[in-house]
Amino acid sequence: MEIDLSHIRVIGFDADDTLWVNETYFRDTEHEFARLLSAYETENKIDQELFKMEMQNLGIYGYGIKGFMLSMIESAIDLSNGKIDSKTISKILDMGKEMILKPVEILDGVEEVLKSLNGKYRLILLTKGDLLDQERKLDRSGLSKYFHHIEVLSDKKEENYSNLLSHLEIPVDEFLMIGNSLKSDVLPLINIGASAVHVPFHTTWAHEQVKENDDNGGYHTLDNIREILKYL
Repeated sequence: MEIDLSHIRVIGFDADDTLWVNETYFRDTEHEFARLLSAYETENKIDQELFKMEMQNLGIYGYGIKGFMLSMIESAIDLSNGKIDSKTISKILDMGKEMILKPVEILDGVEEVLKSLNGKYRLILLTKGDLLDQERKLDRSGLSKYFHHIEVLSDKKEENYSNLLSHLEIPVDEFLMIGNSLKSDVLPLINIGASAVHVPFHTTWAHEQVKENDDNGGYHTLDNIREILKYL
């Protein structure tokens, strides 16, 4: 199917794992967490219980590293039947702080694309997660100069996108979203009548994965974000 984006006037970009590396750090920390608690359970069981705890806490803590840290601490308490010591809790906190302080690694082709599209389109950044952490990463990335508007959403569902586009007075049929997550960056936009391009990242959080019967198509997948310049 040919990509026709001649009607697009505004382009939204996801941040984590679209502009810069993010999920890799979570996976690395999960492995470190499993090693830390290896005296209590197998790595597979620890991974399962941590994910379950994260899902239980999403409505309370939201997305981001801080909520992940708290879920690790709660999981450690549960998996150890309350026997976990303060030294281990302190180590978990250090792991979370180390994630927050990671340097921002911009993905291949990102700045080239933003530089090329800047001035031709209205560019906006649409991400979710902890506000302070996302602001910190954006500042370190040096990419903020390319965006007309930056929005940190509590979630990325159809209602969130519809409300934001309405607030910014952006016609749905003139909007294109570019992101790595089918669940958060692509399918909700297709469902409200906007356009979307999927640029997969090699690692995807289980919560962001979609079942085949939830994916009705209607979007385009690119191997690298740089390929979008062929169509814009």
